[in-house]
Amino acid sequence: MDTKKRKRLQDQGWSVGSTQDFLGLSDNENIYIELKITLGENLKKIRLEKQLTQVEFAKVIRSNQSRIAKMEAGDPSVSIDLQIKSLLALGTSRKDLAKLISTD
Repeated sequence: MDTKKRKRLQDQGWSVGSTQDFLGLSDNENIYIELKITLGENLKKIRLEKQLTQVEFAKVIRSNQSRIAKMEAGDPSVSIDLQIKSLLALGTSRKDLAKLISTD
């Protein structure tokens, strides 16, 4: 959020903070959620670069379209393990995977 908007909201009595503050997450919980979101966003990006629909990709990993949608959205019902296996199925190298999870 830009500084002007933050100041304007605070001047109007609003409390401005992070999602972590709002949800009362620990640092580890926050990192975990950000990691799931990053993996999901990159899964979608790479799938689209390979010009695969969710249905086509689901067939590749023997899953279904709704599961792919959940993976890409970072849904809590999807494990990080499945997200990583899916990225590997798309041809993501270990080195590229390490870059994905190491960026802030």
